[in-house]
Formats: sequence, C-alpha cells, structure tokens
Amino acid sequence: MLIFLAVVFASIIILLVYGVVIYNRLVSLKHAVSQAWSNIEVLLKQRHDELPKLVEVCKRYMKFEQDTLEKVMQARSSVFHAQQQGDVARLGQAEGQLRQGLMNLFAVAESYPELKADRYFLHLESRITQLEEAIADRREFYNATVNQNNVRIEQFPDVVIARWLRFEPAKLLEFAAEEKSDVQLAPLFD
Repeated sequence: MLIFLAVVFASIIILLVYGVVIYNRLVSLKHAVSQAWSNIEVLLKQRHDELPKLVEVCKRYMKFEQDTLEKVMQARSSVFHAQQQGDVARLGQAEGQLRQGLMNLFAVAESYPELKADRYFLHLESRITQLEEAIADRREFYNATVNQNNVRIEQFPDVVIARWLRFEPAKLLEFAAEEKSDVQLAPLFD
C-alpha cells in the first residue's frame, strides 16, 4: 500500500512538473509573438513618419498627380488606425493598399526627371525601400513565431494546458491579394 501511494504521489509530482514546463513554454511563445509584433510596429512607425516627407517632396514636382499622393496618405492613415487597434487582419489589408500606392507613386515619379534627381527624394525613396524590406523580414519572423505558437497550443498534451488556461491562437499578418499580384503600370501613364 505504501508503494502504491508513493507511485501515485510521484506520478502527481511528475504531471505537475510537466504541466509547469508546458505552461512556461506556452508563455514564452506568447511573449515571442508580442515581441515580434512590437518589432513590426517600430518599423511601421518609422515608415509612417517618412511618408509625409516623401509626399511633400513629390508635391513640388507632381502637380497633376494629386490622386496618387492622396491614395498613399489615405493608405498610411488606414495602416496607422489598424495598427493602433491591433487589428492584424485589417493591418494586412491596409499594408497591401499602402504598398500598392507606393509602387504607383514610384512608378509615376519616373515621369518626372527633376523629381528623380532630387537628393531628398532619392534619400526618402531609399529609406522607405529599406523599411519595406525590413518590414517584410519582420513579417516573416512574426508569422513564423505565430505559427509556432498556434501549432503548440493545438498539440497534445499542450492543448490541454492551453485550453484550460485560455491561451488563444495569434493571427498571421497577411497582406491583401493585390499585394501579391504584379503591378499594372499601363494605367499610370495613360
């Protein structure tokens, strides 16, 4: 009888320790997702701050392209609001619109040799391009971390602890369909 109680007690201790290990891993993944998201937010803020400068430089040269500039600023605003609300799905859509607007802006800028020669424009174009690449890299890292988190909270035995302690799956940062398609430049030059 004493051996039976010792085995039961040891089994309970092992299960508790195992549960604590699972819990700690889940917490670690949850915080890794938050950290990856914070890294994206820093880059989005930096780009958010650069876009008005780019639009101002372009306004000096592109007097007849106000529609293109307004679309970029509207998309910038949509990204900002989605980011503030933490709405990952809406942020992905707004990011797609912003990227499309920037590609259109840079394509239209090709028609303005004075603008393409402007040092400030070249600096901003380079800076925004670097930020876009960094955002893409961080998005990939964020989505990988989210995937690890989501897989972990669905795997047995982790799913038992995750459901019991209400760990929620995180959302992937996915961009809109137009983000994935080729840019149609012909309408910009009609």
